Amino acid sequence: MSRDQKHLSSTVAPAVFSAHKYVLMTAAYNEQATIGKTLESVTHQTLLPKRWVVVSDGSSDRTDEIIQEYARNWPFIRYLRRDRKPGRSFGAKVRALQSGIPLLSDCEYSLIGNVDADVSLEPTYFEELIAYFDRRPRLGIAGGFFYEEKNGEFQNRSVNRTHAVTHAAQLVRRECYEAIGGYSVLEYGGEDWHAETSAKMKGWEIEAFPHLKIFHHRHTGEAGSLVRHKFRQGRMDYAFGSDPLFEIFKCSLRIPEKPFFIGCIARLSGFFWSWTRRDRRPVSEDFVQFLRTEQRARVRAVLKVKRTS
Repeated sequence: MSRDQKHLSSTVAPAVFSAHKYVLMTAAYNEQATIGKTLESVTHQTLLPKRWVVVSDGSSDRTDEIIQEYARNWPFIRYLRRDRKPGRSFGAKVRALQSGIPLLSDCEYSLIGNVDADVSLEPTYFEELIAYFDRRPRLGIAGGFFYEEKNGEFQNRSVNRTHAVTHAAQLVRRECYEAIGGYSVLEYGGEDWHAETSAKMKGWEIEAFPHLKIFHHRHTGEAGSLVRHKFRQGRMDYAFGSDPLFEIFKCSLRIPEKPFFIGCIARLSGFFWSWTRRDRRPVSEDFVQFLRTEQRARVRAVLKVKRTS
């Protein structure tokens, strides 16, 4: 048990008395199979958000109807419809979140966050998460660990790390959110990675806490979609300026772990495809240098552990 967990276990309902007020945003595209679970889990939090803007991002199924039903019963939920061309898009998701910002203009809050439309959370998720913000003034972005269903039960995703906060259910301190300019629209996704790197560049702390579970309800795709997904992630890595040697090192560590072999090859292919094309990067040179310095430090740390083990 970590130092932070020990503190929380000895404190009775710490965040209920917090001065922090939080708001949430969700973008949903054709999520009729999962949005109900998300709505149910947030409305049953022990510490409710001040406001929750749920944007139906061009949905053509029953997503709008489900959101509207909850909005009628829970006054803090605001429903917004955004029409666009069909299809899933990382840029569209962030644009949907941005479209909901005006609905927060009359609301007082010190924390702002995202919840994906295909996840559910334990009832104390936000209460416990906010307790960390209470105790750590420089904590800028925080969240939990991502769990996916496998063989009928939810399991900790092997790539979860405390130094990487998934966008699926996170909170951002308002001062940090404004300092980084909110979530950025990026062609290959990675708005969470971009946000946390930008935050660290400005002196904020970021952390994911393993005991806070985020349950993912969308089934993992078949092999074909896995290859496309990993190829896209490789292009995202290049777009952010990831160090080529770090990319090879990272993927090589995961190749022996099934089913990561195909995914790692696809990710490296996507990275070096963009490398050979010299694709334009949407980030500054300072961003690239900061990221590469971090990555090289992580490689040295891993190699040090391997030498001493």
